[in-house]
Amino acid sequence: MPDKAPLSSAPSPGPDLDLRLVRYFTVVAEHLNFARAAAALHVAQPSLSRQIQRLEDALGVRLLERTPQGSTLTAAGAAFLPQAQALLHNARHAVTTARDAAPPRTITVGYVEDLVITLAVRDLRRRFPTAHVRTRHLDWDEARALPDGRVDALVLRTPLPIPADGLQVTVLYDEPRALLVPTDHRLAGEESLTSADFADEPLVACAGMAAVWTGFWRLDPRSDGSPAPLGPLLVDTFEDKLEVVADGRAVALVPVGDRRCFLRDDLVTVPVEDIEPCQVVVATRHADPHPLLGPFRACAKENLVRGA
Repeated sequence: MPDKAPLSSAPSPGPDLDLRLVRYFTVVAEHLNFARAAAALHVAQPSLSRQIQRLEDALGVRLLERTPQGSTLTAAGAAFLPQAQALLHNARHAVTTARDAAPPRTITVGYVEDLVITLAVRDLRRRFPTAHVRTRHLDWDEARALPDGRVDALVLRTPLPIPADGLQVTVLYDEPRALLVPTDHRLAGEESLTSADFADEPLVACAGMAAVWTGFWRLDPRSDGSPAPLGPLLVDTFEDKLEVVADGRAVALVPVGDRRCFLRDDLVTVPVEDIEPCQVVVATRHADPHPLLGPFRACAKENLVRGA
């Protein structure tokens, strides 16, 4: 009796590609310069380099060669580029197709970090009981969900972590900034501060953020044009920022109402009087005809007031 043919094994799945990393690669490939690509993406250049490295690690190939004059595509990078562009195009088409097939009067509202939108969403559902109102919590580095079409409206703080071109921004309220320090810090017992009180203190910076965002939260440059003192390290998350401050290695500026600061009894916030506040806003895509966006803005302006 002849031997049975061996059963063929299923092909192993390829790597799970992060579309954000793929998009970063296409922008670097367009500019062939990490500094210009980082500026176009509104991210820090070191963070962009790390993200491209993550993509190369996932693929198991080198996509770009870095030189002092710029960057060039490797053979693998040149082969991957048209596929990456097609992948991004297909992803956008998939989002549009899904949105077009959704029931009418469906809206997805995103909200960033510690902000709470319950009252506005509840009011919108009350006004439009047949509407399908969905919510989506996002981290600070996921705000591109708005221009990418994954959310219809986004509640977040200024300065925006994404380019404002193509967006309509509605201000809900101003939110002062406060200095976050350990409870045993020399300034912890003050009722309020001015920027001069902590001019020599290093402020924590988050990795991967655009220069305008980082400068706003580090007061960099200072009012006299001098650079802000450098902290001991960059952090990737807000929780890491809290750890650095609690350990006494730096201080940080935070929104005065950031709820996460009050979850720890080893930290305290002190209002800063002489710096401009941040703002809590609703951002939507410019000229988006979605029928529920106007009502949501109204609900947000009525319900999402400071201290709510």
